[in-house]
Amino acid sequence: MLNPVDFSGRPFHFVGIGGIGMSAIAYILAKQGFTVSGSDISSNRITQKLQSLGVSIFKGHQAANISLSQAPQVVCSTAINDQNPEFQTAVANGLPILHRSDLLAALIGQFQGISVAGTHGKTTTSSLVGFLLLKAGLDPSIVIGGEVSAWQGNARLGQGKYLVAEADESDGTLVKFLSHIGIITNIELDHPDHYQNLDQVIDIFQTFAKRCEVVIGCIDCPNVKEHIQLDITYSLTDAAADYKVTDVQYNPTDTQAVVIERGQPLGKIASGLLGKHNLSNILAAIAVARYVGAEWNLIVEALPEFLGASRRFEIKGVHQDITFVDDYAHHPSEIVATLASAKQQNTAGRVVAIFQPHRYSRTLKFLQEFGNSFGDADMVIVTDIYAASEANDGSVTGEKMAEVIASFHGQVHYQPTLLDVQAFLVNNLRAGDLAIFLGAGNLNQAIAPTMQELINNQ
Repeated sequence: MLNPVDFSGRPFHFVGIGGIGMSAIAYILAKQGFTVSGSDISSNRITQKLQSLGVSIFKGHQAANISLSQAPQVVCSTAINDQNPEFQTAVANGLPILHRSDLLAALIGQFQGISVAGTHGKTTTSSLVGFLLLKAGLDPSIVIGGEVSAWQGNARLGQGKYLVAEADESDGTLVKFLSHIGIITNIELDHPDHYQNLDQVIDIFQTFAKRCEVVIGCIDCPNVKEHIQLDITYSLTDAAADYKVTDVQYNPTDTQAVVIERGQPLGKIASGLLGKHNLSNILAAIAVARYVGAEWNLIVEALPEFLGASRRFEIKGVHQDITFVDDYAHHPSEIVATLASAKQQNTAGRVVAIFQPHRYSRTLKFLQEFGNSFGDADMVIVTDIYAASEANDGSVTGEKMAEVIASFHGQVHYQPTLLDVQAFLVNNLRAGDLAIFLGAGNLNQAIAPTMQELINNQ
């Protein structure tokens, strides 16, 4: 921690307040009555919502954005470097500088924290945990990495004793959290810009687990089962798990199963979340909800009402019998799971996968794994790599990614830019297709223009 967090009334200034993680914390603080300001390079729906709460928003990063007379605590994420003018102003004037994770850890300390960790599934699982606790009357506070319609955003301040939060492993900061309940959905190597090998990732999760009073984990993941000391387990396949399922049905419009709790059938559930990976996420959320005392009938009633989080198999529209889906998947395992869900939903038509690789380091590290991840797609379109602030050393390209995928798949098309993607889709999509946009970058910005052009061409 660079500085301790001061909750006595001192203002907060967020550098990069429009980000999904920063804005959620800013929202909680504003709702708690703190004076909050922030800057970002552009305005968006999130910053506009914060403004409606009285948060001062500045466009662009410059020294003048920080009110020296207020002497705020300056909050930065890992994305903000020491060349940022607001960071430099804070240093020059002796203002306290907080990393986003330190502030979130301090917020969790005000509640009984429920921290959701894992390489994949954090946002869906934490969203569903929050939703189940809300429907169970526990009025939780929530800080997550996606927007949820039930609370119209990525954060919620409740009056209950629980705070549900994502514990992000991308920069190792999840080890800062002291939580009442910790959930670990899975452990894989991702973020090769931060971790050199899987052992380092496992070490981080072991430290996280030791800082939780109760640890709930998925033993379908060997790295969780073998390396994490668990108090409560869940699984789709392991008969020894505390929570498991039978009579599973993966339908085009829902997933159904009977949930077993410590050997006793609880009853049947149905959810609009599709795919095996989401059934696993559902089991995690049920395990948490049951641990904090949620009644089974309320869980059963709530599950069909949960519509998911933004950019997690989010249906953006249907035009000319073509379904457009936005999904954040950017790791080979996530792509495999997401395309399986797409195939589950669209049994009669084609699944058209549009993929924007995210970060040069990740693309290079998992190049061959990416190549073999698109088996459930009938057609694959690959764009140039979204840099996410990484420098391009020329070691890997989107075109190379397309070539590798083509060695496993017969229908692969390299379309470098978003405009190229739009033009290609308008000319090649047909009725019955499910077009799924995959990536953590800006690929989803091509969805609305593509749909609009299809409408214009009718």
